[in-house]
Amino acid sequence: MLKKIITSIGVLVAGLIVLAYATNTDYLLKAVRTIYLKGHTTAFLDDYHEFDNRTIPAGPVKYSWPKHEGYNTSNASDRLEKKHQEMGTIAFVVIKNDSVFYEHYYQGYSDSSNTNSFSMVKSMVSGLLGKSIMNGTIRSLDQPVGDFFPEFSQGLAAQMTVGDLSSMSSGTNWDEHYYSPLSITTRAYFDDHLRDVILNLKVVDTPGQKFKYASGDTQLLGMVLEKANGKTLSEQLTQYFWQPLGAEHDAFWQLDSEESGIEKAYCCLASNALDFARFGKLYKDKGNWMGTQILDTAFVEKSITPRFKDSPQYGYGWWMHPHMGKDFFMMKGHLGQYVMVNPKDNVIIVRLGHLHSKRGQSRDFGDDIPVYIEEAYNMLEQAGLN
Repeated sequence: MLKKIITSIGVLVAGLIVLAYATNTDYLLKAVRTIYLKGHTTAFLDDYHEFDNRTIPAGPVKYSWPKHEGYNTSNASDRLEKKHQEMGTIAFVVIKNDSVFYEHYYQGYSDSSNTNSFSMVKSMVSGLLGKSIMNGTIRSLDQPVGDFFPEFSQGLAAQMTVGDLSSMSSGTNWDEHYYSPLSITTRAYFDDHLRDVILNLKVVDTPGQKFKYASGDTQLLGMVLEKANGKTLSEQLTQYFWQPLGAEHDAFWQLDSEESGIEKAYCCLASNALDFARFGKLYKDKGNWMGTQILDTAFVEKSITPRFKDSPQYGYGWWMHPHMGKDFFMMKGHLGQYVMVNPKDNVIIVRLGHLHSKRGQSRDFGDDIPVYIEEAYNMLEQAGLN
């Protein structure tokens, strides 16, 4: 009887595998192996271990964030600790005047633990676009995507620019759904041939007219940058940002397949809170890092300014989220990965974790974000720094 059961299960599994290949959904086999069999219903914080990666090496010159004179002298409120527990926070850092004022790590994670950035890396990819414009390998935000990929050189697609990709206004038929196994977002996460997935997108609306969040836009932008610069995205990030910003630890960027694959440009750089925070400081300081102008000031200012009046929450690769009468811009990723920046107060808040809250008044932001901001400022106030 047991032998028959085992044989039946084997036949069923084999049939499902054949069906997956026959219906061009074989990427789901990778999804089952790397995500679902591990008890998850979506990508998770430590999943970079399950994929091939390229290393983003730290350079010989590292910048260690100084400790603020009030370092960890303020206590987190019960409200904040409850939110951390509820949402599975693993890192919470408050940087004031470019010094670490408060940091705390949970669940065995530390200041050097690598976890998935998810969509926070979109801000970095947009920064690589700015660097490419500075270097002259891309003419401007208005350069057509069709210059790099003839698949997008006819009809409406011919109007699509690299700036449209950075500002999420490509007009493509990308459908952003994380929890549907049959969505293009899920296929992009697990498919071994990500280039083909992206090059099969269709432009169905006039580009450059309105904001529609689409991870495929950033992936296509990453492919443009790869062509324009003749380097992998990992090589570009290492050369233009990671090492010049003095990152203290190696990072790891997920690939679609084996070593010769391409980076998932729309997500999935594994790093830590303090190294992620460097990009908040770079943009807070208008592209200047320790006296060196790494990014053009005008590009940075454009990036953190809404492109469309009816979509005040997004610029070029960065989110805007005013709260408490203060203007924040931020990097934001799936499951609640945040780098929140207020230049006027010289404050950077980093939160990493397993979950984010339900959407608040805006469909683009969880109602956990105000808690992190308010409680960070409460701690600063405890120290007389508000």
